[in-house]
Amino acid sequence: ALLGPPEVNISSCLNCINVTIKLPTSHFTQNGKLLSLTDIYKELDYGIILKTPNGEHKRPHEKTTKEIFSTVIEELYPNRNYCVSVMVTASLNKHCIPSAWKCVTTDAVAQQDYHTVTIAGAVCFALMLAGALKCMHAGGYILQKKSLPHTLV
Repeated sequence: ALLGPPEVNISSCLNCINVTIKLPTSHFTQNGKLLSLTDIYKELDYGIILKTPNGEHKRPHEKTTKEIFSTVIEELYPNRNYCVSVMVTASLNKHCIPSAWKCVTTDAVAQQDYHTVTIAGAVCFALMLAGALKCMHAGGYILQKKSLPHTLV
């Protein structure tokens, strides 16, 4: 029986890609219950092929005993497009269908930094605005409490 394809989702991080893998479903049942691949094989191997602007790179195979798991591919260049395909095999079954290619662009700047800069900018702007309003109020430009002299009425 062919194994696969696994379900793959990827997201970018700073100089890395986070790959979440869900093992393919099996077609074997026992007592009316669908067995997972981990029920059948206990441990599976998975391999990731990383497609970069320079070509395809096969990463070393790793083992898993989980149905859904994540791995991080690190030491990538920022702001570059990378694609990932995953294949799952078992010690007794090397026939597999790799996942479709999933692509993502790695982050150029950590997302947190953007939020920090945005919040700091908003706080500074609010303080400057409050200061300007305070000066205008003190100078009598806004919210005048004194009524006009009687001669001008």
